[in-house]
Amino acid sequence: MEIFLSYTVVGIVAGCVYALIATGLVVTYNTTGIFNFAHGAIAMVGAYTYWQFQDDFQGWGINPVISLILVLFVLAPLFGLIVERVLMRPLQGASVDLTLVVTLGLLLFLVGVAQIAWDPNVTRNLPSFFNGAGFNIGYVQVSYHEVVAVVATVAIAISLRILFNNTRTGIAMRAVVDNPDLLAMAGGRPVRVQQLAWALSCSLAALAGILLAPINRLDILLLTLLVVDGYAAAIIGRLRNLPLAVGGAMAIGLGQNYLNGYAHSGFLNRIQFTIPMIVLFIMLILLPQDRLKTASFSGAVAPRVAGLKSSLIWGAVLIVGTYLVSLSLSDINLRTGASGFALALVLLSLLLLTGYGGMVSICQMSMAGLGAIAMGHVASGGSLLGVLAAIGLSGAVGALLALPTLKMRGLYLALATFAFATVMDQAVFTQVFGTGGNLAIGRPHIPGIPTQSDQAWMMVCCIVFTAAAVAVLAVRRSSFGRKLVAVNDSPAACATLGVNVNYTKLIVFTSSAMMCGLAGVLIGGVTKQVDALTFPALLSLVALLLARVGGINTATGVLLGAFTFALFPVFVPHLPHILHNQFLLTGIAAVSVGRDPNGIGGRIAEGAAYLRKAFGMEAKPQFVATGPVAGTAAAVFLEEEANLVSAGR
Repeated sequence: MEIFLSYTVVGIVAGCVYALIATGLVVTYNTTGIFNFAHGAIAMVGAYTYWQFQDDFQGWGINPVISLILVLFVLAPLFGLIVERVLMRPLQGASVDLTLVVTLGLLLFLVGVAQIAWDPNVTRNLPSFFNGAGFNIGYVQVSYHEVVAVVATVAIAISLRILFNNTRTGIAMRAVVDNPDLLAMAGGRPVRVQQLAWALSCSLAALAGILLAPINRLDILLLTLLVVDGYAAAIIGRLRNLPLAVGGAMAIGLGQNYLNGYAHSGFLNRIQFTIPMIVLFIMLILLPQDRLKTASFSGAVAPRVAGLKSSLIWGAVLIVGTYLVSLSLSDINLRTGASGFALALVLLSLLLLTGYGGMVSICQMSMAGLGAIAMGHVASGGSLLGVLAAIGLSGAVGALLALPTLKMRGLYLALATFAFATVMDQAVFTQVFGTGGNLAIGRPHIPGIPTQSDQAWMMVCCIVFTAAAVAVLAVRRSSFGRKLVAVNDSPAACATLGVNVNYTKLIVFTSSAMMCGLAGVLIGGVTKQVDALTFPALLSLVALLLARVGGINTATGVLLGAFTFALFPVFVPHLPHILHNQFLLTGIAAVSVGRDPNGIGGRIAEGAAYLRKAFGMEAKPQFVATGPVAGTAAAVFLEEEANLVSAGR
């Protein structure tokens, strides 16, 4: 009984922290329609700022109560106002993957700022409230810090419930996300309401970080990632219902600690840390989808799709150029180049899935990991049969994952795939590779090609990426590609016209996973071994970020995004200070995507179109929109589709 009571107390406290996290997420989504992936980073910065204020030795030695007031009621709300004005306001009506990338960019930016402000190599401790004092319930020690966490959670939940349902401001906060113009006509102030929501959310995140840091430890990445466990509670409340979110958080906290206490061995013990993500995935499947909004970014026009002739010419240029460059590269740089092309293949799968199909996946690196595992276990890891097994396994898992998620769009699909990737980390990769272990991956034997040579392997990776890029562009120009874009634009309209929406989604999701499986073979062949840290869930987030920064609508963009990431270690010896700013720089690049949705690749496409027009090389269009729609995004889309069909490109 005493052991049960002990686990219950710890579970209640953990549930309260999850509830605070979920509450902050519900507030921002319920009022802005944006799911804030940076919530954990805001909590982390809040905890570190509080430590900086009140610590007597390394900090500024300010009274803890005053420090708490400054952080929760001054700095955190002020930061929320800045975030709303600079980052979130331009995202109104943006696509889900774009908002996720911007909030992910904010996460990386804050992690970079924290690493500069507080050296990660220096150990810091944030003391509990009342210096860890407490009382006993039987033989169980309960600290006043834990009591504060419970009382604060209950008080905040009740206060927000009253705010949203019984005050004019709360009703305006719920109304602004559905129709800000209508709210303004009724005398409300949409901008002020959204500013209030972000200020309140940041204060809740900071409080969660301050409560969580003494229980675990003051660590930049640990605090940032622990908050992810609160996502499941927010989804249980459908990102709207605060009592349900709080109840779900308590259930998750208690269940996780009971499992930790009583499941000392076996499968349940191995997956105990993934319980919140498993719950998240199950709830996303079971809950109705109409409670989440799916926006579309109508202000951005996708770059022109390259024709077959252009694709082949530029593909040949890439292969020849890569070969000429490879002649003067060292072995380590050849492996870096191969890694760039392998990662570019992963990003190319996002071009098909997200750029064209609008389906946001955050598990592409997990699919690549499955491909690497298959390659390593078939025919001693060095056979073309292993390549086929890698493609087949990843495609099969991708199809199985797609089946329960076919009805999902937007945020639901993004969170479901992220939950899958997180579970894969703990339940599959850690078990297959073991702690500190690895799996040997051989390079397949290709007749006439010495694949054991780093130069040859780089060329193999280049050719595979080029062929895949030409194929993806060909798919986009085909009737299936036009169906895919139409399904992205309006699934209901496509279903009315007889298009099998689920079949289209299933084919694209499976094809994307197969590309990732092949990329896993290439990644494993670079170093000839992989481990549990080669394909983490966070790298899938980074892949989406890189695709967006480079340009998720163009093959050139995904190649640029991949090589930006792959070449980063090459610059570090020459610019040592960059190593400490990598998160900061990556975050800034991702945040900038909010103002330039087509990324670097889109800018290049615009420049190429300008040059073609300046030199009279632009093909005469077969269809030109006239009248009121001329020059609009819809007109550009119609012109492109008609020209693709008539030209047979």
